[in-house]
Amino acid sequence: MRSVRIPAFAKVNLRLEVLARRPDGYHELRTIFQTIGLHDTLELSWRRGPGIELKISWDNPRHAAPLSPGRENLVWRAIDAARRELRVGRGLHARLIKSIPVARGLGGGSSDAAAALVAFQRLADRRIQLPRLLEIAASLGADVPFFLFGGTALGVGRGDEIYPLPNSPRRTILVVSPTDIGVPTSDAYHWVSRKLTKRRQPSKIHSFCALCWSPPGETLANDFEPAVFRRFPRLAAIKRALLQSGAAEAALAGSGSAVFGVFRNPAQARRSAQRFPEDAVFVTDSVSREEVFRFYWH
Repeated sequence: MRSVRIPAFAKVNLRLEVLARRPDGYHELRTIFQTIGLHDTLELSWRRGPGIELKISWDNPRHAAPLSPGRENLVWRAIDAARRELRVGRGLHARLIKSIPVARGLGGGSSDAAAALVAFQRLADRRIQLPRLLEIAASLGADVPFFLFGGTALGVGRGDEIYPLPNSPRRTILVVSPTDIGVPTSDAYHWVSRKLTKRRQPSKIHSFCALCWSPPGETLANDFEPAVFRRFPRLAAIKRALLQSGAAEAALAGSGSAVFGVFRNPAQARRSAQRFPEDAVFVTDSVSREEVFRFYWH
């Protein structure tokens, strides 16, 4: 039986500014997304029975976390939305192999949802018009639209308004994901909100984007770090250890709890990874928009 198998790439935020709360209750963001090679794998195929059957497994049981295979899961919801949009009634089997740690600021759930939207269109051999596809993606999660195309991109609004940027130079990235620390996104926003003032003005977009091509050591920045590091000092210690072991720069991934460092080469990153025997570590690199396009839209 025909099937479609594609990767769902993780992301890091090269820069992340949290601005004032919007009238809709969300915060205004300025962020630079960057796709990285760490990925989950999603496989879709038709099934004889009705409905959606989702099976989830982990490539490393040590990193496993409980995930619902039902309506609460973003993959299930993305498939259901695509089926409804294209008016496809056939039953579908989905197999998700997880590698991206959950609730670590790496965007795994959102990336899985985007991969499901792409994979379903390929399996059905039909296309959802791009404006409608982006609308569906944004309804699933603020950063899901980014994952449809990946690479390096500016995110504004809630992070759902995406503007492609020139690819940043390929970077070797070491991701350190503590197995014993999770940072709920809602909590992180609450902590940051307490430090914001209504007078804080949004940064100018051109100035914000220009920082992505600053000299090494001046690129990464994340507004969540002060609040999150204050509550979880070990995350600050991981960042210091990455810098001490040769990272040109390091930062919290999203709202955490993963921390990543940028290295000159994979060998240097692998040596640094040995400093974190109790944590999940991933040596990977940045992924361009063209590479994502070859996997998703060829």
